[in-house]
Amino acid sequence: MRILAVDDEESVLRDLAWMLEESETVDRVDQATSTSDALRCINEVTAGYDAIFVDIRMPDLDGLELARILNHFASPPPIVFVTGHENAAVEAFELGVLDYLVKPVSRRRLDEALTRLASTSGGRPGSATSGDVNDRHDEIVPVDSLHGAKRLIARSSILYLRAQDDYVRAVTQEGRFLLRGRLSEIAERWEPLGFVRVHRQYAVNLRLAQEIRPHLNGTATLVFAGEREVPVARRRVGDLSRRLHTQG
Repeated sequence: MRILAVDDEESVLRDLAWMLEESETVDRVDQATSTSDALRCINEVTAGYDAIFVDIRMPDLDGLELARILNHFASPPPIVFVTGHENAAVEAFELGVLDYLVKPVSRRRLDEALTRLASTSGGRPGSATSGDVNDRHDEIVPVDSLHGAKRLIARSSILYLRAQDDYVRAVTQEGRFLLRGRLSEIAERWEPLGFVRVHRQYAVNLRLAQEIRPHLNGTATLVFAGEREVPVARRRVGDLSRRLHTQG
């Protein structure tokens, strides 16, 4: 892949380019210190870039404005925001960005973004057809942290959902977040993507479940990484056991 990295802080730009170049999936990383330079590079590279990794807060045009410009292209390159600000996540999601990385960027998060980029085969998030379940499963969704900050997370990283007042709590290995909506509505929309309602208060990402532990009273517990446990209603135990056996 050929990638364009954009950041007005040259030291940060060099570090990002170095991390990208360390990936086996990246062949070349071009660098730009402004959105104006970025647009010039995009216009000069005939074959186009496989992705643009760009900071949000920059002088002149910022990263959000660059994304809006690129969205008018016939075949816009996927965009990954790399920023020190979490409060632009929702606006970034509305622009259809591939991922949203918060500085300082870890090796793991960068690799996740590159893996997602490779899986889209150059397509933009949300461009998959309704039958392309794997791509839709890996789409990013906007959430609130428990402290109120906006974030984007991959739907595929969610272990389970739990009803909480007027919100739904989404639990990942990284932490807990809040989704706006009712559990029944979200679980119904996400059912084709591998999420299953297992209890009045819970829906789970069955792809990430590790085992089901039956109890003497006919109920059970579904176990995820880190010994996280979700209760399973009695009437769902048999079906879940069969599905996990088939999945395994």
